[in-house]
Amino acid sequence: MNPEAEQPDTTSPEQAPAAGPAVGKPEAKRRAGVPVWRTGKPDAFLAAAVDVARAAIEGITAPSDIGAHIAAKSEGDRLVTHLFESKLPGYQGWQWYAVVTRNSRSKVVTVSELGLLPSADSILSPEWVPWAERVRPEDAQAVEEEPAENVEPVTDQPGEQEDPAGEAD
Repeated sequence: MNPEAEQPDTTSPEQAPAAGPAVGKPEAKRRAGVPVWRTGKPDAFLAAAVDVARAAIEGITAPSDIGAHIAAKSEGDRLVTHLFESKLPGYQGWQWYAVVTRNSRSKVVTVSELGLLPSADSILSPEWVPWAERVRPEDAQAVEEEPAENVEPVTDQPGEQEDPAGEAD
């Protein structure tokens, strides 16, 4: 057991080493929830592979549904996501995406993933609510108070027929 590991941290903020950026370099703006290694500059070869990304998306939708190229974002080392405007009816503000990658020192582009993503301007459906939470007490009361006249009484069993001449035995 290490007794130092169990001790509370007693260093004051003045004693702690500076974890900020080096002097003279501007601090890069980090997006919340995005790891530092994903915010770098995209691979130049993959960023130029717009035609490969567009051709891959044309494999899942009509070329007329794909708009202008919006951006090429770095997702990691030799991994780039190309975003295209969607012209698909009913999907205004959505974006087609194609994730491309390549092996180290290779010039062969591989398409990893394709799809359609909402953007900040997209119209989305409301959040799903389970049925048990959607039913309100007044909804259940309306069903119970429904008049019995609307319900037809069941008198004959299926398959049974009445004797048209009456009951003559």
